[in-house]
Amino acid sequence: MIRNQQALRNVVRRYATATGPQARASVPNYELFNQRLTKARSTILENKPLTLAQKILYAHLHDVSSMTSAPVPGESYLKLSPDRVAMQDASAQMAILQFMLSGMKQTAVPTSIHCDHLVEAYEGADLDVARSWQTSREIYEFLQAASQRYGIAFWRPGSGIIHQLVLENYAAPGTLMLGTDSHTPNAGGLGMLAIGVGGADAVDAMADIPWELKAPRVLGVQLRGKLHEWGNPKDVILALAGKLTVRGGTGSIIEYFGDGVNSLSCTGMATICNMGAEVGATTSVFPYTQSMARYLAATQRAAIATAADAQQASYLSADAQVAADPAKYYDEVIDIDLSTLEPGYNGPFTPDLYTPRSKMADTVKTEGWSDKVSAALIGSCTNSSYQDLSRAASLARQASARGLRVAEGTEFLVSPGSEQIRATMERDGIQEAFEAIGAKVLANACGPCIGQWNRDENPVVKNKETNSIVSSFNRNFRARNDGNPNTMNFLTSPEMVLGAALGGRLSFNPMTDSLVDAKGQLFKLEPPSGDELPTRGYATGRAEYEPLLDHQPSKPIPISPSSTRLQTLEAFVPWNGQEFANTRVLVTVQGKCTTDHISAAGKWLKYKGHLENLARNTLIGAANAALDGQVNTVRNAINGLEPSVGSIPDVAMSYKQAGVPWLVIADYNYGEGSAREHAAMQPRFLGCNMVIARSFARIHETNLKKQGVLPLVFARPDEDYFIFAKDPHELVVSTHGVVGLNENTPTVQVTVERVQNGKVVETHNIECVHTMSADQIGWFKAGSALNLIASQQEAAH
Repeated sequence: MIRNQQALRNVVRRYATATGPQARASVPNYELFNQRLTKARSTILENKPLTLAQKILYAHLHDVSSMTSAPVPGESYLKLSPDRVAMQDASAQMAILQFMLSGMKQTAVPTSIHCDHLVEAYEGADLDVARSWQTSREIYEFLQAASQRYGIAFWRPGSGIIHQLVLENYAAPGTLMLGTDSHTPNAGGLGMLAIGVGGADAVDAMADIPWELKAPRVLGVQLRGKLHEWGNPKDVILALAGKLTVRGGTGSIIEYFGDGVNSLSCTGMATICNMGAEVGATTSVFPYTQSMARYLAATQRAAIATAADAQQASYLSADAQVAADPAKYYDEVIDIDLSTLEPGYNGPFTPDLYTPRSKMADTVKTEGWSDKVSAALIGSCTNSSYQDLSRAASLARQASARGLRVAEGTEFLVSPGSEQIRATMERDGIQEAFEAIGAKVLANACGPCIGQWNRDENPVVKNKETNSIVSSFNRNFRARNDGNPNTMNFLTSPEMVLGAALGGRLSFNPMTDSLVDAKGQLFKLEPPSGDELPTRGYATGRAEYEPLLDHQPSKPIPISPSSTRLQTLEAFVPWNGQEFANTRVLVTVQGKCTTDHISAAGKWLKYKGHLENLARNTLIGAANAALDGQVNTVRNAINGLEPSVGSIPDVAMSYKQAGVPWLVIADYNYGEGSAREHAAMQPRFLGCNMVIARSFARIHETNLKKQGVLPLVFARPDEDYFIFAKDPHELVVSTHGVVGLNENTPTVQVTVERVQNGKVVETHNIECVHTMSADQIGWFKAGSALNLIASQQEAAH
């Protein structure tokens, strides 16, 4: 899986020690990073001052000597050499299936797999983990065997959530990591440039193939002052999401700076970076601070802190000129005063609908939201640090001391982020404080945050009742958490979640409102308090949750031919060298269409390694603009094909079986949300050859390219989109410009004919734009990136 015979010979290790399964990151090779950066500064960059994000990117250029000019944000593509790859179990299945076809003997960079997505929250921590082994043993054994064969660190179910484990063990300031999850940027809280990608991108890095990224803009966020006593770093990103919206960060790295940065804990900065994914940002990053040094030391990586201390001014922060005149060097600057920032609630159904706490009660009334809180959930990868949990526990202890438990009818669930956090929480009495007011502690896994929540017997789910939940999660799309499209999830800080659990209402403000104790007396909660790091150090936790570091190059990887969970991949058919013709419109998608809508999670997670079975959920959450927003319903364009009106995957399958190519018309920010490449692979498997959108989310657009689907954007999005909103089953689409596609000619002409009773009754010529680089055009022509890489690997041997 190499682009030429020299690719693996030219591998330069970015760490001081050799690759292979690692329990923790070794000290980064800062000398190499500085050499690369110095070369880039003195050549293509002409010694211009740089932001922190630019420093890390340019220190990871694969071959600066091949570049003749400085990259242009939004136009140029960078070829980068990542230091590390991390994968969660749902996305790792498809990534490993692709890597198996590469011919590689082991990963070229340190890689880890984290089993966190397949544990369903139901009875509680240990019981849920044990049940996941019963239901997903085949997947775990497949991933474990692949890890042993290819030299990957394998973290078993129950060990923790990928992003918390990366922060605790693998993140290092100034390094570059790819992760097969959209919230990979969590590691930016430790000064790492961590970017969420699809599995095919991860395979590139695992094979030491230069990874392509369109040169991002850098959005600077200046933090001033210090959070007040009820404030949480979560409030920073909640407010920022309200300003930027879900697509305001697209094509940008968010870089935080200013005097307020030094007041934040490392884990607090990770929270902010984690949820930067919800504004579409490529990633988010903080400059190196002493809170990072303290966290590294507390997590047995003091040697990294010592090395990073020496790099703080030269490499791990923006140049002094940038700090002195940020508006000159950042593409945009947003100013946030931490001292005046109040807690926020974002939702429902979208993570950018921001309501400050002081206006929440009035907004609940005016919007008609359900005031009663049916569930309050603390944890997930976003807010499960020791600091978060200890502060929330301080409120729980106040309530317990007054004889209070959570409000009647409110379920209170806590998800620790890792076994280290769980063990420390248990040792220090935090778990006891939560359980004293009625909490159920769940497994160290994603659980309800990603829809792994068995709430089926709850009447609000069984009857699809409108209800409100409050969580410290990062994402709240409709039906995401419990499968009920009428469950409204409001994202907030752990402190506010705890307040909602006690008050039982969205309108309850724990900062100002009173509770009634067991004696009938009114009392107000005192502001929360907690420690940045445990004063007694982190507890070790149970030995069975340490990573498996067992490299066995000859280890067989089990895949049963009769499996319904795993399926070996077959190569997609290469492009035939001709223009697209007689292509039918499967659906014109109306409004928000996330990767959850395109490839649902929840009960479908069990099929993540079986493309054919998973394809049965393709676009089942999409609203059809031609049918007044009906979900998962389309008309069949071909007379005689069944169903004539049916579900989107059923009609797509009928096209596939009849050899009819089809496309999707999409609205703005198509494919926002998670990094799951299945949302690109499934349509490709069913016969989709292109998607034309008003705009794309970054990761999904790349995933489409990787799988040989041509992503196009309307040149006139506010006009041409609506041509497809009326009876799209009558439309026949052809292209002019796919033949001869090149990076210097970004336009493709699309001809749309409306056919009624066998006659063309109207014709539209539409201009569309592509963003394909020369390498990406190669993927398209080969049928997929994997096809191209496999052919090059074969040629090399």
